[in-house]
Amino acid sequence: MSETTGDRRGKLSPAVAAVRSAVSHFLDRHPVPKNSLILVALSGGADSLALAAATRFVATKRGLRAGAIIVDHGLQSGSAEVAATVSATATALGLNPVDVTRVTVGTEGGPEAAARDARYRALRESADRHSAAMVLTGHTRNDQAETVLLGLARGSGPGSLRGMVELDGLVGRPLLDVTRETTREAALAEGLEPWDDPHNSDPAFARVRVRHSILPLLEKELGPGIIDALARTADLVRDDDDALDLLAAGMAHQVLAANPVSFAVDDVAKKPRALRTRIIRIAVERAWGTTITHVHTRAIDALMADWHGQGAVDVLGGSVVRHDGRIVFGQAG
Repeated sequence: MSETTGDRRGKLSPAVAAVRSAVSHFLDRHPVPKNSLILVALSGGADSLALAAATRFVATKRGLRAGAIIVDHGLQSGSAEVAATVSATATALGLNPVDVTRVTVGTEGGPEAAARDARYRALRESADRHSAAMVLTGHTRNDQAETVLLGLARGSGPGSLRGMVELDGLVGRPLLDVTRETTREAALAEGLEPWDDPHNSDPAFARVRVRHSILPLLEKELGPGIIDALARTADLVRDDDDALDLLAAGMAHQVLAANPVSFAVDDVAKKPRALRTRIIRIAVERAWGTTITHVHTRAIDALMADWHGQGAVDVLGGSVVRHDGRIVFGQAG
């Protein structure tokens, strides 16, 4: 498969051009040194195949190296054979190294979360083994929309509505502004044959139901543009959430005391609730290195904002009490 694959009668496929452009612009925003290795998380699906071909092309132009990491989750019969086929495709694309990793998927958080955790752990371990500058995944705008809708259904606030970030440590997602339709068209134009994971059609998984039932229904009932609207919502929420996190971190630095972790009610109580709850979560992290539920966060907030003599709030890790005008994050009673 040559660098000219994707050209038809001398004209580059618009889909191939769009994917290559997305990878190139991503590397403009997140540059890596010359001769750095970039690994592509390659499943064999259209999204990751299009990304792999584009990354190989862009990397060559920039004096970078492109490889692949193929994660075999072992959840289906024949998964090893699929991984071997994908590995051969990666080699034919000119990717080097090609790392095939078998993982054991646990049960914590449900099958989707467990598989995701195992996959990302394998990606980071592969990056460490090969001293890669980053690992790229083929998440598209459609995936972003699905993530936002799932977050909305959980009702867990801006932390889930912000969707996936473009760069999270070593993991980069260059295609968040590219649609799934474009990546499939690009893969086919490159002469690649995508593998369709049966799990991506199994309605037992919430994301599959969102993809094949809920989003099409929303498009039908509300009109086209739902995917773009949800992805745009993620961008807007992420900007606001980052700004609030930054403000809260600055305030926490000013008001939090140590040994025990605590703050004066008068310093925090009149702040907007979005800032109060963030300061509470920062205090919990400092006190016990953990997180707490929304219910517990609201109960601790009520020690300031709705004080009527209530007692301590017991949470995972310790206990929070109002004492002498301070909110104290101490040991469990």
